[in-house]
Amino acid sequence: MAFFSSSKPASFNQKLFIVSLFFLSFSLLIIVFSFKPQQPHLLDPLTVRTEPLPIVNKPKWLELIQQQVAGQRLKVGLVNLQNNRDEVHGTSVEAVHVHFDRVAEDKTWSDFFPEWIDEDHKWHAPSCPEIPLPRLEEYGDLDLIVARVPCRGGGGEKEGIRDVFRLQVNLVVANLAVESGRVKPGSDRTVYVVFVGSCGPMIEIFRCDDMVMHVEDYWVYKPELRRLKHKVIMPVGSCQISPGYAETGKEEWRYFQQPELNYTADHEREAYVTVLHSSEDYVCGAIALAQSIIQSNSARDLVLLHDKSLTDKSLQGLRAAGWKTKLISRIRSPFSRKGSYNEWNYSKLRAWQLIEYDRVIFIDADLLVLKKIDKFFYFPQLSAAGNHRSLFNSGIMVIEPSLCMFEKLMLKSFKVASYNGGDQGFLNEIFTWWHRLPSKINYLKVFKLDKHGNDEHQIPENLYTIHYLGLKLWLCYKDYDCNWDKVDHHIFASDSAHKKWWEVYDAMPRKLQKFCALTKHGNWRIKKWRGIARNASLVDGHWKIRVRDPRRYHLVE
Repeated sequence: MAFFSSSKPASFNQKLFIVSLFFLSFSLLIIVFSFKPQQPHLLDPLTVRTEPLPIVNKPKWLELIQQQVAGQRLKVGLVNLQNNRDEVHGTSVEAVHVHFDRVAEDKTWSDFFPEWIDEDHKWHAPSCPEIPLPRLEEYGDLDLIVARVPCRGGGGEKEGIRDVFRLQVNLVVANLAVESGRVKPGSDRTVYVVFVGSCGPMIEIFRCDDMVMHVEDYWVYKPELRRLKHKVIMPVGSCQISPGYAETGKEEWRYFQQPELNYTADHEREAYVTVLHSSEDYVCGAIALAQSIIQSNSARDLVLLHDKSLTDKSLQGLRAAGWKTKLISRIRSPFSRKGSYNEWNYSKLRAWQLIEYDRVIFIDADLLVLKKIDKFFYFPQLSAAGNHRSLFNSGIMVIEPSLCMFEKLMLKSFKVASYNGGDQGFLNEIFTWWHRLPSKINYLKVFKLDKHGNDEHQIPENLYTIHYLGLKLWLCYKDYDCNWDKVDHHIFASDSAHKKWWEVYDAMPRKLQKFCALTKHGNWRIKKWRGIARNASLVDGHWKIRVRDPRRYHLVE
């Protein structure tokens, strides 16, 4: 039967052949269009190419920096970068790895920030351990420096804190940036810096004002090289006193200064700053402080920050003493106890809001200036005298006002605990890399306890200031330091320091002296403790002194 026959009509075979031919032609067409010739190797000397090669592997930091320097060919220095994803290939970028020896593993933070150094060179000149740097002359023309930031220890806000290797990486980057900025004055040489890592750069070295952007774990900076140079000439830690050439006018960093930003010439951009809050207990101290600064022949501005606790009468007296007063809202110390003496000490952070000044010296109201200290305005943030361990004392600090720094401090204030609940404990966790000023600029009136109780506690000669710890001078009689009346306060007692304060008081206009009057309660308290000292027959014998202080006859409520 025809239905079951294996033979097919001729027309069907022709159609099948045409369909097969069509599919074969289509397949060949796909193969032709999908074929790509092999790219020539970039290092092949026979390869000639006039157009820049595209970036084959573009890391995130390069994408960010090209937003700032579109179309510019970059010479990039890579610091502590060994990850393949940070490698760059292409003629629009010339990348070089910066080589340096890593700081010795046995060096700890306390080696660079010791508790005590021989400031007077009685036994030996203080020196700092070495932090190796690269051969800077080999990397003097970088447009961009990219560094991976070590981020070890602690977790959270504590990551990277007091890490010597992290400090080394930051100092390597800072020195490279300054070296690459060595061009003639007046040029517009710009060096960018990118930090990679969750910790970011050390804010003590790289200012938040210079940050261009922060995206994920990438931090882009356009540092002001003049300021950065000022920091890299400092010692690597508080293991040495900050150098005298930062004050002479001859140091190399002035090569980077612009006339309109010359700190040492523009005194209108510098000021002494103090703060009063929560009560009027320190009004007398602030008046004496202002008068002591003026008596030292300083012409710098005096700025007093205060909250609403001060009366109009007190403000009038403070202004008459020389202070420019500014009303602030006080700031509570998040880690202090309610009602404690340091509950509102974070109000000191308001000093960073004084952006009308380039640099200020913050000074507590219980200090007295004995000798002109204007030259310390020439030191960078943060410069201070040592306190104990690796820490500085915040009673006198050289700081650089900045709104973004103030905002950063406020954000961190709720995350970073203070070791003493106050501003000093907090600031020491923020500015871990600080510059040591001589202890004579913040001489703490505290002495070792003498078991016989009759040590005279003489203060040294040539002090710049005295920081009056213990019972304050205006709460005592002029005749002697009433810290002698309380055994547990003997460490704060000193007749020679007491005398210095009252000399400033005696030189004040009489209209200012009335702000240091004794209150009836204060007079009663002095008599009470004199009686206790007399009954105990304390061997120092100050309770025997005949009191002649005329303020006893003009007591106030």
